[in-house]
Amino acid sequence: MTDSDAAPQERDPSPSPVEADERRSRSWRLWGSCLLALVLGFALTSAFVMQAFLIPSGSMENTLHVGDRVVVNKLAYRFGDIERGDIVVFDGTGSFVHGTSEPGPVVRAARSVGAYLGLASSGDTDYIKRVIGIGGDRVVCCDDAGRLTVNGEPVHEPYLHPGDEPSGVGFDVEVPSGRLWVLGDHRSDSSDSRDHLGSPGGGMVPEERVIGRAEAVVWPPSRTGGLRQADG
Repeated sequence: MTDSDAAPQERDPSPSPVEADERRSRSWRLWGSCLLALVLGFALTSAFVMQAFLIPSGSMENTLHVGDRVVVNKLAYRFGDIERGDIVVFDGTGSFVHGTSEPGPVVRAARSVGAYLGLASSGDTDYIKRVIGIGGDRVVCCDDAGRLTVNGEPVHEPYLHPGDEPSGVGFDVEVPSGRLWVLGDHRSDSSDSRDHLGSPGGGMVPEERVIGRAEAVVWPPSRTGGLRQADG
């Protein structure tokens, strides 16, 4: 048998328009499923594990600057207690903010996405401050040397904004169990527990309102790094 007698090789027929449409449809469904999985993964992570928070003000300078993005560990207090010196993000509803309705889960998720992208802070009622007193503490400012004291012991505060004193106003408070006394590091430019002494709750933040502990600055690149939690 000569080469000319050989049967022509079979070729895969070109897909019909219907088959081509089905392949494109399967491809789009695959990409759609991947995108949905990513969105769900982010939502679950933001809701239960880690959340980004955009610093909206200078109340924590020089530790945190306006525009910094920090990562908040939402599991930190599932396995440990809140400690003096921790930098925490909390919902100020009922302690710093009164008479406002709480946002639903969809609104909170949208705010989380906005904060993650650097487009907005997490919410109008969310704050970031440093824990100075925990349940059972007596926090006083100031002693004869101008220092803040907790249970009679002076607090070393190397994080204070340069030129700031521990407090421009005096106070003597006892922190109830399950509550926190929080202050900003930039004491002269911070609205914190001191400003709510006469409000319901006396400026004390309920522990259940704590969203999580700020662990690190992740943006901008020039300021990335972990946040050392100072001892109170």
